[in-house]
Amino acid sequence: MSKKYDAEWENAFTVVQEVQPPFVPENAHMMTVVISYPPGNAGAPPHRHTSGPAFGYMLEGEMLFELEGHPPRVIYAGEAFWEPGGDVIHYSDGNNRDDIHSRFVVTMICVPGQPMLTLVDEKELAARKHLRVPAESSAPSIAVE
Repeated sequence: MSKKYDAEWENAFTVVQEVQPPFVPENAHMMTVVISYPPGNAGAPPHRHTSGPAFGYMLEGEMLFELEGHPPRVIYAGEAFWEPGGDVIHYSDGNNRDDIHSRFVVTMICVPGQPMLTLVDEKELAARKHLRVPAESSAPSIAVE
C-alpha cells in the first residue's frame, strides 16, 4: 500500500443517496446493522422505526422493499434506500430471490432505551389497509367499451 496521498482520493467515492430526513429526535444515537437473509426468506414482519429514520445500502442480492404509501419495488445490490421512520409502516424487506442470499446494511437514528423497530399487529394492518399502495401492474390495460 502506498503511503503517498494524491488527488485521486477525491474521486474514490460515489454518492448513492442524498435525502432530507423528516426528523431527527433529540438525544438520538446511530446504530448500523448488517442484515442477511437466505434465499426466499420473507424478512422481518411489518414494522416501523418509531425513533427515527433508517438509511440502507444493498450489499448483495435483491430485496423486495415496501413502505406504506409507496408501491413495492426491488432494491438491487449497489442501490440505496431509506425510510422516514416515525409512524410509517415498513411492510417488506425480504429476499426477492429464491436462489441467492441477500445482504444489506442499515444505519438507523435511534433514541436510547427505545427498540430499533416495533412490530405492527394484524389489527393495525387492517385499519391502515387503505394506506398501502398495490404493486404497479406491468400487464397491458384493456379498454372496456
